[in-house]
Amino acid sequence: MSEFVVTTYDWVPEWPRGYVRDLRICWALEEAGLPYRIESTSFKDRGAEHLSHQPFGQVPWLTDGDFSIFESGAILLYLGERSEKLMPKDPRGRAETIEWMFAALNSVEMVSVIWTVFTGSGFSHDTPEWKRVDDFLDLRLQRLEPVLSSREWLTGQFSIADILMADVLRILNRFERLKDYPACRAYVERATARPAFVKAHADQMAHFAKADAAA
Repeated sequence: MSEFVVTTYDWVPEWPRGYVRDLRICWALEEAGLPYRIESTSFKDRGAEHLSHQPFGQVPWLTDGDFSIFESGAILLYLGERSEKLMPKDPRGRAETIEWMFAALNSVEMVSVIWTVFTGSGFSHDTPEWKRVDDFLDLRLQRLEPVLSSREWLTGQFSIADILMADVLRILNRFERLKDYPACRAYVERATARPAFVKAHADQMAHFAKADAAA
């Protein structure tokens, strides 16, 4: 089997390190034991070659032979089709995995990204806009908490749905937003204790540290 190529930025500022979304892809590849290597694209100069792979100028994209695929959810689904360690092959297991992938990206990340931008930008919490976003996030976490309190992983076995959901939630945990949601917090801790996550995270941090040293 030829190796996959995961393309990420050559450098990013300190704040997003450990959270750039190529980590989701590398985490999945490590879980599945699929061969891959990392390549870099310029963070500062996102030209035509970059846009030919990722039309929004973001990362990551995955190259498999003579074609590439972008968007972390789409890439994870593609990899899930390649390994039963990432997604069951039976129709029900596959459907449950896909529905929770969509839930992570659409029901939870949709609001968690806005909340994180507000928080990271230092916006005042004493505004109607902040309260609306914060309340919306609370509603999502209130719905998710009983689900995660009743199971170890979303669909029985660890899957790409858990990679997405845990990665969406762990940025909130960084800001202690899960302090009132012990099941969500414990879920993130279980997921990020997995050796595949630990390696993918360490590799991402080392990748950007190497860029600093070369500057």
